[in-house]
Amino acid sequence: MRGAFAVRTQRASLRSIGVTTNRYLLAAIASDILLVAIFVYTPAFQSPLGTAPLPASTLLLLLPYPFIVWGADELRRYLIRRHTEPAREPNRTTGTAR
Repeated sequence: MRGAFAVRTQRASLRSIGVTTNRYLLAAIASDILLVAIFVYTPAFQSPLGTAPLPASTLLLLLPYPFIVWGADELRRYLIRRHTEPAREPNRTTGTAR
């Protein structure tokens, strides 16, 4: 999922673009989560697919990871923006930066 949001822009912050602006992407992610939950938690699919529900403790342990990855990606975007901004040239008429 993080990859889907990450490819939307290389430099701009996802917060500035808006996470909810692409309804099709959100629908695809929601349907993906729903399908995985059905395959993992429905007994009829568990045996043929070899799945088993995760314990609640494991789910709680995994909960902060999307936010950590998102934060790291936002930091990467910030560093890219900071290092690729064009140098400000002085205004020839006033001598101040534009």
